[in-house]
Formats: sequence, C-alpha cells, structure tokens
Amino acid sequence: MTAEQTSTQPEGLHQELLTYSYYRDAELRGSNLIYRLLRVLKDGESQVLLSEHLADETRHAWLWTERIRELGATPVPVTDGYQVRIGKRAGLPRHPVELLALTVIVEQRALKRYKEHMNREGTDERTLEVLRAVSRDEGWHIDWVRRKGRELAEAEGEPSRFDAALERFRVIDEAVWAELEEVERSWAEAN
Repeated sequence: MTAEQTSTQPEGLHQELLTYSYYRDAELRGSNLIYRLLRVLKDGESQVLLSEHLADETRHAWLWTERIRELGATPVPVTDGYQVRIGKRAGLPRHPVELLALTVIVEQRALKRYKEHMNREGTDERTLEVLRAVSRDEGWHIDWVRRKGRELAEAEGEPSRFDAALERFRVIDEAVWAELEEVERSWAEAN
C-alpha cells in the first residue's frame, strides 16, 4: 500500500485511512488465528473463551471499518500488513502451544500499538473511543491465552516449550515491527 493509492482522498486523510486499514487488517487476520485455535483446542473452557475472543476480534475489525466509514472512506486493501509479514517469517505453527504463543505475541503488539496511538498528540476523541474499546479486550485475551499455552506445555511434559515459542515469535515480531515503522515514516514523509 502506498500513499499514491489513496491520493484521491481529501488532504491529510490518507495517512489515517492507511493506519486504520492496517489495524482493521490485523484484527481480521487475528480472527483467522483464533478460528484455527477453535479447531484444535477442543476442551469446553477453551471453546467458550475462543468464541468470545473471536467475537471481540471481529468486533474490533468492525469498529475500525466503522471509523473509516465515518471519515467518508472505505477500507484500503492491505496486502503487506503486520500479520502477513509475521506469517512470512514464522510460517503458521501447527502445534497448539506454538499457536497460542504466536497469539500472545500478536495480541501484545496490538495492545502496545493501540496504547501508543492513544498517547499521540492530536488524536481525535472518536478515534480515542475506538482505541479504548479495542484495548480493553486485548488484556484479557493475552492473559487467558498465556495461561492456556503454559497449561498445555506443562501437560505435555514440555514446560519450557511455550516460553521458547514466545521468545522465537517475539524476535520475529520486533523485526516485522521495525519494517512497519519504516513504512509509516514513509507515509509521513509523503505528506
């Protein structure tokens, strides 16, 4: 996605539109990750928590879609967002412990990103409302997924597997995040 692709938007809007479209894309792709977990974690508690988590992720995507529409635009297709870049570097883990570890890392990134955005000078009140709403859910997502990952690793006799997977995905996350920060700098320079 380049700034030129949104050049038909009113002056100053395209950077917001790109940012919110990236957020929306990450939430939609996060929904896909949670859906995969629904297929592999069969216990009743996980099914309940994953269902609520999935509902939150899709609601978050809707909140970003709605915010974009309020700006008089439609979502911009994102083909190179955070989740795609993570997937290219990490692949898609098949083991439940690793899927849970990846989920923790992407949820932590989302929460950190949203908190950073909330602290930006000049963020309008409506966007702050959306950021607060999506951030409220991220905390409990991280907590329950982390607990479940450690529980499964322990039950399989590999208590360090979850933490090792967390570390592996954290390194990948940091590299991907550095790339995306460069993309955002280029957006700002284009304006």
